[in-house]
Amino acid sequence: MGVESVTTSLRGPRRVPATTIWPRRVAVLSVHTSPLEQPGTGDAGGMNVYITHTAIEMARRGISVEVFTRATSSEQPPVAELAPGVLVRHIPAGPFEPLGRDELPAQMCSFTSGVLRAEAFHEPGYYDLVHSHYWLSGQVGWLARDRWGVPLVHTAHTLAKVKNAALAEGDKPEPRTRVIGEQQVVEEADCLVANTPVEARQLVGLYDADPSTVHTVEPGVDLERFTPGSQQAARRALGLPPDAVVLAFAGRIQPLKAPDVLLHAAAHLLADRPELREKLVVLIVGGPSGTGLEQPQALRELADTLGIAEQTRFMPPQGGAKLAEVYRAADVVAVPSYSESFGLVALEAQACGTPVVAAEVGGLPVAVAHGVSGLLVPSHAGGDWAAALASVALRPGRRAELAANAVEHARRFSWQRTTEALLGTYAAASRTFHEALRPEVAV
Repeated sequence: MGVESVTTSLRGPRRVPATTIWPRRVAVLSVHTSPLEQPGTGDAGGMNVYITHTAIEMARRGISVEVFTRATSSEQPPVAELAPGVLVRHIPAGPFEPLGRDELPAQMCSFTSGVLRAEAFHEPGYYDLVHSHYWLSGQVGWLARDRWGVPLVHTAHTLAKVKNAALAEGDKPEPRTRVIGEQQVVEEADCLVANTPVEARQLVGLYDADPSTVHTVEPGVDLERFTPGSQQAARRALGLPPDAVVLAFAGRIQPLKAPDVLLHAAAHLLADRPELREKLVVLIVGGPSGTGLEQPQALRELADTLGIAEQTRFMPPQGGAKLAEVYRAADVVAVPSYSESFGLVALEAQACGTPVVAAEVGGLPVAVAHGVSGLLVPSHAGGDWAAALASVALRPGRRAELAANAVEHARRFSWQRTTEALLGTYAAASRTFHEALRPEVAV
């Protein structure tokens, strides 16, 4: 299958020639979270969405994809079909139960053994390429690359040094073991995939990555699922008042994602505009994750302390059409994260025609066009967020303008576009890997 594609690195765009042959079969490593899990709770989030959609898009192009993830239940089948052409292999490693990310490094030996054992049942050369997601998977991919003699492509999704530089108050820093592990993967991978140019620069500046190996491939959005729709119909489906002022947060409940910033902003908003008390609804959609598991009721308690418990509604993680209803029902979707490699929630909300107010961090300035499809806030202060949210939610004309632009902005991104660029990166990784294997000719 020969296809011409364009992928970018820090040295500019590269055109992959039409004679490029895509891999027949790709081994995708996702140690700590499965694409079969519901995003929004535990460790499941944007990475799950990314792996799922790019794997399905590759399968539509005739490429077989096998995703290796850790088994968390004895009832999980050894192999499950995610979609035609996409298999999920559940590898036993440690107890059959969810483990925290700090517990997973101890299980890497058994997980790696399971991955290598699965390949050993096939003829040599069964997999053409390894794509690892998150640093734990990169450690496994590094060994698989050397054992199988195939290229390793790695996507970090988040970086410890970046997260530690932007910690929420009271949050725990990422451990030194992760920092070292990430550095090792950066040095060993044949190609590194960054979600945005900002992340690409961070890989080079903070981890001394070779710029020629860093490729920027922006994530996409499901433009068939996330589409504009009736706000009133969405509110009826969710049991929300038709005339409410709805501010929504969707994602994992943890300090890094900063849903507390939205609660503080709502309290500021009511202090400035007490007449909104009967209309304001703060919708929090998601479940505890990461360090948020240590105090699973903290957000509810904060709402009570701030005096906005009656205005705050909590919903479990939503998927598919139900998540789209959440976006459509909102006047504004807030993404107040302290660190965000991209921000898929922001893109999904905009695709549904809902403006986004987001923190001006990481990849969010790419996901949100400031002043066009939403607003970016340079701080996490409740007062600043209240002002930004009010300037959109309480000004119908302004909101309508941003909503129309949000749909157009989101249409620039698609999983088809992401996958094409990713395949271009695979081709570049294969060239780099095989050129390195060529013996030097003695002169």
